[in-house]
Amino acid sequence: MEINELIQKVLKINPDAETSLLRLAFNIATKKHEGQLRVSGIPYLTHAMEVADILVDLRMDVITIAAGLLHDVVEDTNVTIDEIKENLGGEIALLVEGVTKISAIQFKSLEQRQAENLRKMFLAMAKDPRVILIKLADRTHNMRTLEFLSPEKRERIATETIELYAPLANRLGIGKIKNELEDLCFKYLYPEDYKILSLAVEQKFSSREQHINQIKKELEGQLLSLNINVVIKGRPKHLYSIFRKMKNRNKTLEEIYDLIALRIITESIKDCYAVLGIVHTKWPPMPGRFKDYIATPKSNMYQSIHTTIISSFGEPIEIQIRTQEMHRVSEDGIAAHWRYKENEKVDEKFSKNITWLRQLIEWQNDIQNPQEFINTLKVDLFQNEVYVFTPKGMVKELPEGSTPVDFAYAIHTDIGNKCVGARINGKMVPLKNILKNGDIVEIITDEKHHPSRDWLSFTKTSKAINKIKQWIKQKDNEESISTGKKFLHNTLTKEIKRFNLNISIDSILKDVKNHLPELGFETEDDLFANISYNKNILNQLLEKIFPEHYNQVDIISASKSQEFQW
Repeated sequence: MEINELIQKVLKINPDAETSLLRLAFNIATKKHEGQLRVSGIPYLTHAMEVADILVDLRMDVITIAAGLLHDVVEDTNVTIDEIKENLGGEIALLVEGVTKISAIQFKSLEQRQAENLRKMFLAMAKDPRVILIKLADRTHNMRTLEFLSPEKRERIATETIELYAPLANRLGIGKIKNELEDLCFKYLYPEDYKILSLAVEQKFSSREQHINQIKKELEGQLLSLNINVVIKGRPKHLYSIFRKMKNRNKTLEEIYDLIALRIITESIKDCYAVLGIVHTKWPPMPGRFKDYIATPKSNMYQSIHTTIISSFGEPIEIQIRTQEMHRVSEDGIAAHWRYKENEKVDEKFSKNITWLRQLIEWQNDIQNPQEFINTLKVDLFQNEVYVFTPKGMVKELPEGSTPVDFAYAIHTDIGNKCVGARINGKMVPLKNILKNGDIVEIITDEKHHPSRDWLSFTKTSKAINKIKQWIKQKDNEESISTGKKFLHNTLTKEIKRFNLNISIDSILKDVKNHLPELGFETEDDLFANISYNKNILNQLLEKIFPEHYNQVDIISASKSQEFQW
């Protein structure tokens, strides 16, 4: 793609776009990437242009597209963030910095590098969500050209994509990128299954295409007679979603009911329900196959009515009914709700999605272990939701498999910490009870109650898990401080008596503060907590308190003495 072609696409979407920024970004990218080639042998600039083109397809603003053109210049050339800021402004510099990896820092492991890069990206994303849109565009083009890498790199990148980036695209509602990433990962991670399934689905769709067209014709005629304008499209589901259902449910391709879907796009919500009534009147719906995501949208802003009917040909067919705006959101997700600077008032759905992101970052802040960070991140991203209600009718979205404890923490941390029981639909249930769609949950609390370690075995949400761990850690630390303080007091009493010293314990304890820096502690509480489980710290402290009486022999004998109860 040439820069003029890219600019024409941008102007078609937004005639008032400031395209001079795009030309300037393109010129910098061209100059700095000159001579650089991809593994495939094509110029590196081609990748930058393709990333920008994907962002144009998402209907993003010029600032984001320009940052897409420059997303690799800091990492792969001698350009600095300050230079980008000076030439193109702070917004573009912030976005480029957000997608730039932490390449200058040495890490102990690949897991730590991955975790810190992800953490950095999410922090930047919380400040400006356009960061992740650039990263997803970058990953999408990299997946499109994965064939040129070694088998080992293909597997590593595809695994990371299917575990993190595709779920992230889904969590942000960007259906077209999520579906493409999943199918590309499927192609490289399960090549034989991919070949077999793609051929089988193509054959099935071809054999049923006449039936699908007949249903479309019947519906269009009836709806037109009622002055309901619709666009109807028939399509097979994307391959990976079919494969996942077959694998998770242990079913054959013949047993997957929603292999083919008819999508009916209307002009209004009123028309959606009118179409639903006509569909159910004309064809019998399959029991248990109806979902109204218009009344209860998914957390990623997805809205649509799903129903599966038995056609006149005896075949089950899924029908999705949505408005044009809902369809745009299902394809573009967070990008469809972008209101950056063009409209200072950000719409409520967009704000809600960003709130989820900020909560995610807040919950991850206390996790230092890289693998634990990545694992809990996957839990937050890779989730099907259940929708449950408070007694007052407020809807709470929780991951599938959540319990009343997860619900309690979703309401408020104090409610979670003091939770002692729960009623679901008016009946008392165990706290480990799995919540289902439509449950009305009432949490029973007790001011004297505290979280239990056992809760960690059945809680699902990162917020609940992290808050329980925080409380346990704080409680354990308080107990360690108390134990260490008491143990030091008893030990000093015995040592004063052993050395026949005319000195009070209080005066010695006051002197302890002077030795904190030498022992590597900032506070007395840190010292007391360590003394409770580390006798070497106690020995070092005794040597400093009693330098004239406490030599290495005393330390060893004292350590072995029955008076020291560890």
